[in-house]
Amino acid sequence: MENPAGAPQQGAKAEGGPAETLPRQFGKYTLLRKLAAGGMAEIFLALHRSMAGFEKLVVIKRILPSMNTNKAFIEMLTHEARIAATLSHPNVVQIFDVGQVDGTYFIAMEHIHGEDIQAIVRAMKKKELTEFPLEHTLGIVLGMCAGLAYAHEKRDLDGRPLSIVHRDISPRNIVVSFTGDVKIVDFGIAKSGVEPGEDTGSGQLKGKAPYMSPEQASGQSIDWRSDIFATGVMLFELTTGKRLFKGASEFETLKLIVDKEYPRPSDIRPDYPPALEHIVMRALEKNREVRYQSAREMQGELEAFIREERIAVSQVALTNWMTMLFEDKIAQQKEALQDMKQLADVIAAQHSGLYEGGTSTGTGAMGAAASLSTMPPPQKKSPAVVIAVAVSVALGVAGLFYMRHEDAQATDAADAGAPAVRPEVAEHKGSIDITTKPDGCSIWINGDLRPETTPAKVDKLPLGGTIKLKLTKEGFEAYRSDLALTEADPDKKLEAEMKTGSVTVILKIDPPPTVWLDGKPWKGDRGKLEGLSAGEDHKIVLSATGFQPKTITVNAQQGETKTVTDALLKAEPGVPGPMPTPREGKPDPVPAAGGPAKVRVGAKGGFCNVTVNGTSYGPTPVEAQVSAGTVRVSCKPASGPVLSQSVSVEAGGTARVMFKVDP
Repeated sequence: MENPAGAPQQGAKAEGGPAETLPRQFGKYTLLRKLAAGGMAEIFLALHRSMAGFEKLVVIKRILPSMNTNKAFIEMLTHEARIAATLSHPNVVQIFDVGQVDGTYFIAMEHIHGEDIQAIVRAMKKKELTEFPLEHTLGIVLGMCAGLAYAHEKRDLDGRPLSIVHRDISPRNIVVSFTGDVKIVDFGIAKSGVEPGEDTGSGQLKGKAPYMSPEQASGQSIDWRSDIFATGVMLFELTTGKRLFKGASEFETLKLIVDKEYPRPSDIRPDYPPALEHIVMRALEKNREVRYQSAREMQGELEAFIREERIAVSQVALTNWMTMLFEDKIAQQKEALQDMKQLADVIAAQHSGLYEGGTSTGTGAMGAAASLSTMPPPQKKSPAVVIAVAVSVALGVAGLFYMRHEDAQATDAADAGAPAVRPEVAEHKGSIDITTKPDGCSIWINGDLRPETTPAKVDKLPLGGTIKLKLTKEGFEAYRSDLALTEADPDKKLEAEMKTGSVTVILKIDPPPTVWLDGKPWKGDRGKLEGLSAGEDHKIVLSATGFQPKTITVNAQQGETKTVTDALLKAEPGVPGPMPTPREGKPDPVPAAGGPAKVRVGAKGGFCNVTVNGTSYGPTPVEAQVSAGTVRVSCKPASGPVLSQSVSVEAGGTARVMFKVDP
């Protein structure tokens, strides 16, 4: 770059310098009003005028001077923006132009007349609406899936995959227009961040921690399935009304994503539809190989759920709902929008006088526009006031969702005519000091999983209401308690003795099988499974020589005994046989006549039951000890034909076999 670092540039203000006066010309665009500013760029509402009376409102994202001097950053930014500009889909914001004006880089993108999800939730709270309508949630997430599927599958002109990943699917980057359109914004720009180990210079190009996938949160390489995980987080939150990952700090939030168990929607809402819960939890699988393998697959299951449940998802209804939420704002815009043609004419007529002279110190059009935020509008509209009022009233709230950083939130509130509010300023005074026998129990407060485990003191809790506390630990019953924290009694101490699981499952299976419980071999009586935790889904895998393995799921209440009576079906040749008697949680090794060796077997797209040299090892992934030489490996999915491979392994070596299984 020719300009030295930190130097002011035409069309931009130096950091710490006076704000530029608008409107002004910026290349072929007219910057009308600044909408927001962040650590990387400034956002402007702009007008693009061309021949034959062509006029179009656009949003200009203009890179800050400090970033314009970073060649590596600019190269990455323009490369990703060029890729994003190739996207043309109803559910993806359109990028029209990438360029440079007087040394300042910019991106011109579609102007959307609407609000992001975060703003919609704020508007709901103002109208005392506590639940996001299910039909609108599903309509929005369907639009997200459609836009993501298009971008993930996009290829260049030579047919090569572009491998586009958004990286920052979050409430601020999903916009609903006042005509019911769903748009993903900032597509491609979020991907312009460098890989770990390189320096962006700003540290701003990263996803929002509460919506990161486990692989993204742990610093691993990511692919399109990270966007699917983030979509699952948003679906969970919109349908339950609860944040999924909310730690005391960003680090604690990332630990929740990577290390902790996830709540199920039905933990928060007992009446939650089971079919929808299945979709949510599959999108939230920690293992991306088990997660939905495409956004289109998730979209298909959502559409099937909508058809089966006959849910009235409608763009017209979404339009009406948005109109109801923002009726006051839309009414204020209606008259001012009629002045847009006059606005364009004034800007064109005064082009030479307004845009070439720099900052104005007088009280003419430029001064009026600059001081509008502190002056009431005059009764009679002059051309200058037409400019200011039309832009600030009709369009002042549009485009705010393009900023991805937290410092834009205060600007959002100011542009909307409301005082800036810092998030989570509500005063909290209560606390609960929790101890358990045994230690290490997970803590749930009002349906939210906390980062702490017992013993722990949970503070900053709201007063005057009921705190719903739940404690969980594998192999024990969930402990629940409702606690009231008041001004007179803000601090509570709770001692809980966890009870071992009380559910019993009686198995009457013909023939008597080998049993695996929740992915682990069952070591006790194979006809009676005792000590299971209540209210949880338990997966039981049954297997016997010459019979097809069978998987059943049981869920029982505290103290309940369930009896399962069934008969295994005869297996076809090649179907896995019985699981060996477990030894310290592992199958007995096969005698090694040709020297000991190992075979590791996995599956992509799902799971299957594995047989190695005629011995069953249960569901993937497995590791089998074998004799060196040729090893026959079979894989039986839940449905479909048996898959088989033969591999050669040397003594002391390890062979790896991977099967591709249809989900």
